[in-house]
Amino acid sequence: MTFVSTKPWFILIILILSVLASCYPSKKLTVIPTAALLEDVVKASSRQSDLKTIRDGMPAYLMLMDGMIEAWPENERILLAAAQANSAYASAFLAGDEKAYALELYGKAMRYALKAFELNAFRNPKTSSFEEFEKELSRLDKKHVPYVFWAAACWGNWIGLNLNSMEAQAQLPRVEMMMKRVLVLDESYHYGGPHLFMGIWFASRPKIAGGNLDTARQHFLKAIELGQKKFLMAKIY
Repeated sequence: MTFVSTKPWFILIILILSVLASCYPSKKLTVIPTAALLEDVVKASSRQSDLKTIRDGMPAYLMLMDGMIEAWPENERILLAAAQANSAYASAFLAGDEKAYALELYGKAMRYALKAFELNAFRNPKTSSFEEFEKELSRLDKKHVPYVFWAAACWGNWIGLNLNSMEAQAQLPRVEMMMKRVLVLDESYHYGGPHLFMGIWFASRPKIAGGNLDTARQHFLKAIELGQKKFLMAKIY
């Protein structure tokens, strides 16, 4: 997918948001078909090799997704698409030079993904006891995989930029439990995404905190195998 320039797309976003601002019943009629389009845009952007195109074009889509969620705050498809888009945009461009903005986008991605998770899996994933959390995770099956995976991935990204916070670090075990559950249910999801996540997980932690470079390498290689070399971030990591 190619964006001609930023300004025409910005105007298009304003027009769509104007439609969403009309009477409530028509909001949902507009959101339903547009949700499928946004999912395709997110998928296309993950395969886009022209990073400048993504950087220039994606902010308009992020704004559109925010408007759609405001119109229909309990549509899990839009919530997941928005979570993926915000997280990907932050991780691709902002984690280094613009940490404050990256943190804002990761926070929004986490909120959207956890809301979709709560709508489709179980409530209060951040505040339930560890025993209850583990029990609820064990009840989930393959249809819950997208919600568990993206909630864990976006949550983990946000924690990664808040490692100076003890409160944030205390949430890490929940993220690890969620991704391990995804490995059991569908290790091939999103081009072997659960293995890529666990590879980063084991590679980025000190040995005293459970880090293990050999285990990380095994997860990276499995992600490359399951992704059939279609998701190059596994090789980069």
